[in-house]
Amino acid sequence: MSLKIKSMLMMLLLSCAAMAGCLGTDDEEEKDTEDPADEKPAWLDASDAGYTYASDVDNHRSLMNDLCEIKAAASSDGGYDFAGAKAIYTDGKNAPKDDGSYRTLAGFAAATGKNHNYDSYYDMNGSIGAHIMAAMDGTGDFDNTSDTVRYQGIAKLTVNMGMVGYTLHELNAAIIKAEAGDWGTDKAQHAWDEGWAFFHGPDEHYGCSPAKVMEKRAADFGTADADGVAATFAATEAAMNAGLTALQNENMQGVVDARDEVLKNLVIVYSQAVLKYTSKMDSNTTAEKYQAEGYAFWKAIEAYAAPHMHDGCYNMAVGHKVMMMGEIDASACDAFIWTNGNQDPNGTNDTCYNTVNHMVSTDATDEAGCDGYKSMYYMDNYAATMMNNVLDLTDASQLGTSYDVTAWLQPVWDHYGITSSDIGSM
Repeated sequence: MSLKIKSMLMMLLLSCAAMAGCLGTDDEEEKDTEDPADEKPAWLDASDAGYTYASDVDNHRSLMNDLCEIKAAASSDGGYDFAGAKAIYTDGKNAPKDDGSYRTLAGFAAATGKNHNYDSYYDMNGSIGAHIMAAMDGTGDFDNTSDTVRYQGIAKLTVNMGMVGYTLHELNAAIIKAEAGDWGTDKAQHAWDEGWAFFHGPDEHYGCSPAKVMEKRAADFGTADADGVAATFAATEAAMNAGLTALQNENMQGVVDARDEVLKNLVIVYSQAVLKYTSKMDSNTTAEKYQAEGYAFWKAIEAYAAPHMHDGCYNMAVGHKVMMMGEIDASACDAFIWTNGNQDPNGTNDTCYNTVNHMVSTDATDEAGCDGYKSMYYMDNYAATMMNNVLDLTDASQLGTSYDVTAWLQPVWDHYGITSSDIGSM
């Protein structure tokens, strides 16, 4: 090669370096302009289970992986690393936003003004977050509880109270947006999609979702089909698809009906869970674990169940007993009369009968006892209070007993149109 040609090649290379920043810079510029979608994990595809999203909710779906990692950190295998679990919960890890920060589970749980019943029921802003943080920090309901109990609280409250609350918020948000005329994929349909993202999440992280709880409880209560699919899951998935179709067709009643069907099936599955774990609290070795699980599952539906549970009428004249009266107001406690239950013209009064809900007191066996029911002794949410007493994590006296809470939950099932076959049996 001549000296002249070598000089020309050197000039070309120097020119390339000066003008383009050399080959290494070209590579960096190519990375900067790379479509972020190319880096998206394969599991963030267009659908999860039998639901196909109408909008992009990948960031919300990714929170399910946070749940998996929180559970792993807080477990015994993770060394009960509650601080590590809390860091993922509060700071986020798997759902990055455009500004470099992370979407967090804590951000949702602590938010105020959300479209669910929890804050109004507990009379507390950010009530979901308050319950979860108590488990994280070992305070409140988890004060002085064991590592086992705190783990169950962290693992079960984040997945169930947290994600169920977010799911219901999004379904209600979709309805609110649709009522305002915002039916599209960037408004109501997007919110509805987020509901499924929080309930089921990516197929790969399904094991950390409320949907997985449906599968487990169906196996316990015999409410799965031949393929092992929970009746509650099949109904929920069908309702979510029907609701999305209704939004696309601007059919408001269809959307509301779908939301109500989802709520009904959430009440079924968490009723099953409460029934299971309160009945297992007589264990000599794992009673506190089962109590903690029952507590967390109860908190997932308490705000939607307690208002429909038995209220009580307290009677000082018959051994300070409380009669469960269904959903009543205080005036019903004044409505007991001592009467002839057999309606025999020649008979005598022998029955303490309530003229409001037509119930009979078996505790009051004479007129004085029947007169002991007074409105001043009305006990609002009596059965819910009893449930919370049984599930008081700081009260060891509740352990060692198997509880059947069916009677306490029956009015809830009546309200939501839930049958005994929907609940099944263990």
